Amino acid sequence: MSEKPSSFSIKNWAQDDQPREKLLYKGKASLSDAELVAILIGSGNREESAVALCKRILASADNNLSALGKLSVEQLMAFKGIGEAKAITIAAAMELGRRRRGEEALQKNKITSSASVFELMQPIIGELQHEEFWIIYLNNSNKVIQKNQLSKGGITGTLVDVRLVLKNALQVGATGLILVHNHPSGTLKPSEADKQITNKLKTAAQSLDIKVLDHLIVTEKAYFSFADENIL
Repeated sequence: MSEKPSSFSIKNWAQDDQPREKLLYKGKASLSDAELVAILIGSGNREESAVALCKRILASADNNLSALGKLSVEQLMAFKGIGEAKAITIAAAMELGRRRRGEEALQKNKITSSASVFELMQPIIGELQHEEFWIIYLNNSNKVIQKNQLSKGGITGTLVDVRLVLKNALQVGATGLILVHNHPSGTLKPSEADKQITNKLKTAAQSLDIKVLDHLIVTEKAYFSFADENIL
């Protein structure tokens, strides 16, 4: 007696295969975050499907993709069923998403407000655990010529070389500067050192007919603008 042919209906497929077919037939927007991550890892473990495993991983990150992106390869490997290869795949996907955000913001290319500066820089420094100081160089149409990391330091602060900032501004033909640094602590209140370096750069730039247009303090989800607060 011949065996009955197996059904190819999605509902009868292995659960690990379902997200792939759902994406194929319903589109990527129809998938949950857990289903998208499940496609990356391909399989779960003996006790749970890829989707169930990814739901558990996301739950550990408060179901937040930004928090998931902060998990190290070692932290991901702590989950049963996630080996080094799968952990690296997840970490690489999260990093690609972060870089895409930065590129999309840069493609707009023109700074129109403090919000557009935040959109450009948050993917780069908003989630760091150490402090970095960046300079955005603009032409006279407020289009981005270049953005450079000026310094990288500990959580307590960074060193800013005014001469280096102005030297590069002259080399690239910038007429405007925007200063940006992050506060890993999450506080948006500018320190006295933040105010002092802003005034120092503003005064030095004026002698070269270069304007300091703003200084942003960036955290993971918010920012403080010196220009918006009229303290520039």
